[in-house]
Amino acid sequence: MDNTFLSIHYLPCIQWFSKIISGNALIEQYENYSKGSYRNRCHIIGGNGIQRLSIPLKSGKNSRTPIREVKISYDEDWQKIHWQSIRSAYGNAPFYEFYFEEIQERILCQKDFLFDYNLNIISHLLELLGTDDSILSFTEEYAPKPKGIDLRNGISPKEKDRIEDTDFQNIEYAQVFLERHGFVGNLSILDLLFCVGPSALEFLE
Repeated sequence: MDNTFLSIHYLPCIQWFSKIISGNALIEQYENYSKGSYRNRCHIIGGNGIQRLSIPLKSGKNSRTPIREVKISYDEDWQKIHWQSIRSAYGNAPFYEFYFEEIQERILCQKDFLFDYNLNIISHLLELLGTDDSILSFTEEYAPKPKGIDLRNGISPKEKDRIEDTDFQNIEYAQVFLERHGFVGNLSILDLLFCVGPSALEFLE
């Protein structure tokens, strides 16, 4: 089976984690930062609909900055704001109480670099899903056209940038605000984890 190439994401979406769980994914560590991507943002859903959580970055970041050199800005208390949004959205979810303390700890943890911050969260989320970060693999060099499935920019918050992925299906599950908004697919993995708990790994597989 061909490898799937992914960028590092913040609180990645369900599609991203489904690729990691497959065991055939490589996380790109030699690309340059790309604005307007999931590299420093995620989507959750609350009472008023979809919410975007975005990590502010230090000035000077641009599309030519290597992803491992992109630094997070802590000029504002965005971590507290993000956590308040997550708690508001999922505080009544069936499995929130089982996971929130450990997830909160990772979100409030400060790291200088975006890549390291995201990876710290991803590693712990894999444990909560019932596996561990030993399944993570990384690229050894940058390939403009890698041999495999290139989703480095294909899993995107921008519809025009998304690449069709016939191997991924949005399987519906009971969301907190299902009656208000209907089912919204491919949100941050937090949505799946807080709503279905230990069954999340089965959905990803």
